[in-house]
Formats: sequence, structure tokens, C-alpha cells
Amino acid sequence: MTDRYDVVIAGAGPAGAQCARDLATRGYDVVVLETESEDEFPRQSNKSTAGTFPSMMASFGIPDDVVMQYTDSVVLESPTDHYVKEQPGAVLEFADFKRYLAEDGQDAGAEYYFESRATAPIMDGGEIVGMTYNGDQEVYGDVMIDATGPAAPIAKKLGVSDLKRENHAIGIEYEFEGIDIDRPGFADLHDAMMLRLDHDIAPGGYSWIFHTGEDTAKVGLCYIQNNGHDRYARDGFAIDDYLDHWLDTDPRFQNATRIEGKQHRGSAHIQMPGQMHTDRFMAIGDTVPTVDPLWGEGINKCMQSGRMAAAAVDSCLKHGDIEPSAENLEVYDTLWHREVAPNMQKRLWMTKLLYLAENERYDEFMQNLRQLDDDTLAKANRGNVRAIANLFSPGDIPLLARFVKQEFGLGASF
Repeated sequence: MTDRYDVVIAGAGPAGAQCARDLATRGYDVVVLETESEDEFPRQSNKSTAGTFPSMMASFGIPDDVVMQYTDSVVLESPTDHYVKEQPGAVLEFADFKRYLAEDGQDAGAEYYFESRATAPIMDGGEIVGMTYNGDQEVYGDVMIDATGPAAPIAKKLGVSDLKRENHAIGIEYEFEGIDIDRPGFADLHDAMMLRLDHDIAPGGYSWIFHTGEDTAKVGLCYIQNNGHDRYARDGFAIDDYLDHWLDTDPRFQNATRIEGKQHRGSAHIQMPGQMHTDRFMAIGDTVPTVDPLWGEGINKCMQSGRMAAAAVDSCLKHGDIEPSAENLEVYDTLWHREVAPNMQKRLWMTKLLYLAENERYDEFMQNLRQLDDDTLAKANRGNVRAIANLFSPGDIPLLARFVKQEFGLGASF
């Protein structure tokens, strides 16, 4: 074990582990600091619904044996209606997926320090030169990367990432068996990932059922501490109360039971990102805010973020005489905005509008989607202005006016 590396990464999630894989493959000395123990990894950090698409798996060489269930369609539900889009997907066993990334990175030469919680940057002459972990342990490198998600201990102390509490999204999920996957009156959820827009269940957010085989599924919900949540929330309800309410009132769960040990909780910040790098430092994955939790495919974006950071490191260190200064690491921000999350502002506005709409509008939305071209929703998700406009009707003028007032007139936060 050494205390000097080319790159030090805090966090072994999809972003940090993928960045380590890419860097190790390029021949760099890289170490990953991971809070959990090696024997239990990733018990505490197993926080994702793990829905993804074959394009991500192909791009990053992810094997089939981490997949719980391949799916054929995506279903959108409103309180009384639904829309089905044929689209191949995959529901991952997230723990197996994370272990694969870590083990594959180690096979390529990356080192992992388990039971090592990154705590603070080590500074010299105004630049970060290392990190402390577990309080008083030290490790040094040419480039430091924070991939610890919303906790972001290094990024926050460097003034990078600009994570705001009022934009915090929280989620909870359980895995169940005994679910009525094809209940009359609802969409057939066999081999499907379902997302539901319904403020009675997830005010200012959404809920989901991801089929994982036979009568089992991942079931959860997420909401954002935003204007939508403030408008529709129930007094005294916490996120667990909303999930219990859904389980008690949806007939698909009448005979469902929770699978022991299969509970996941997570969080993210839903806002435009601020600065993502400085001298010798980058923030990646969920340490950087996101903009579209419903449509964003978080796993892919985190891994893309890690890959862009690895490319930025390589652009400096491979030459041997280029300092990884803020100016020279600017390529990371450029790649991030181009490859990871293009058209961010338009997509963030779309997300805000989506969660401000009332339940009745969600029912209309399902009807509208059936009348639109199949590609409209995908184009809108990518920030295409014409496609976004096609999702609205004259009846949305009050909603748009309320959004404009909150967003621009009163400076209300999302």
C-alpha cells in the first residue's frame, strides 16, 4: 500500500468505479476510497432502482449476469390512465452491478481502500494535493475526484458543485413478491418498468414498479423538496408514509410481501450544476446535481460522468508536462455538458413543469402521448423545444403562468 497515486477517487459508486476502470485500463495508478467494508460492499450504498437500457450496458461492457430482468416496455401511469411505449430495458441487481465494477477495476490495476471514508482535502499553496480519510489517514495524488454523491465532503469544502438543500430529492424502495403484475384495470407490467405520476402517492415526484421476474418487483417512490411537493404534500406525511399509503390502496399489492433485506434509500440534488472542477480536482456522478430524475437514467449519466473525468485526466497526465490545473481540466466541463447532460436548462424547466401539473393533467397527458409521434417524448427529454411544445395545450396556460411566476417572478427555488 502506498500513499501516492496519479488519481485518488472518493466513492465506489457507478461514477467512481467507472472512472477507476477507465484510468486503470489506461495504465494510471489509481486508488478508490470506499466507506463500506469489502465483505459487505455495497450493503449501505445499494441505493438505486437500477433501471437502465441496453445501450448503457453495451457502452460500458456490463455483463448479463448482473441483470435481474430484461424488460420490453416502459409504462407511464397517471391516477386513472396509462401509456405504454415499447422500449427494451434492463433492471439490474444493483449490488452485483457495483461489485462487478469494483472487481473489474481491480483486475485492471485499480486499488481499493475499503472502510476508508474521505473526510477533507489536503491543501498546499491553495491547491488540493491529497485527501484525508478516516480522520487522520492521508493519501496523495496528482488529481483528486469526489464521487461520493450528495454527501460531497471534498467538493463542498472546495466550494465546488453548489448543492442546495431545498433542491434535495429523496427516494425509498423495497423489493416485493406476491405482486399482481397484470391486474385488470391496469397496464400489464410483465417485463416492464412503470413510472407513475400521482401526487397522492408522490407529491412533487413519481413512483415506480420495475418487474424483476414472476410476481416480484422493485417498488418505490421519490419526491423533491420543491414547489410541487409544497403544493400537494399531506401534513405530517414522511416518505415512508406515502409508500405505506400506496401499498394500502393499490390492489396490485393486496397479497404482496416485502423481501427481507431488500430495502434501498437514496437522494440527489435536482438543480443546474455550478462549478464542477478546480485545480487538480473534479466532482463526478451524483456529487454533481442532476436535472431530470424521471427521465434521466441516472446510472448511465453517472458512468458517463466518470468516463469524461477519466478522459480529462488523461488529456493532462499522458503528456507528463501538462499540469492538471483548472484551466487544463476545463475539458471535463465541456465533455460533461456535451455528452452527459446536454440542453440542461430546457430539460430542468420541463421537469419542474411536470411536477407542478395537477393529477387531472397527468390523465390528459397519457391521452396526449397516445396521439403523438412515438419519438416526441424522447426528443422532449433531450431538450428539443418543438417536442416540448407539443406536450402542452392551450389548457396549460395557467400552469405555464404559475411556473413563470415562480421561476422568474418570485425567484422561488425548485
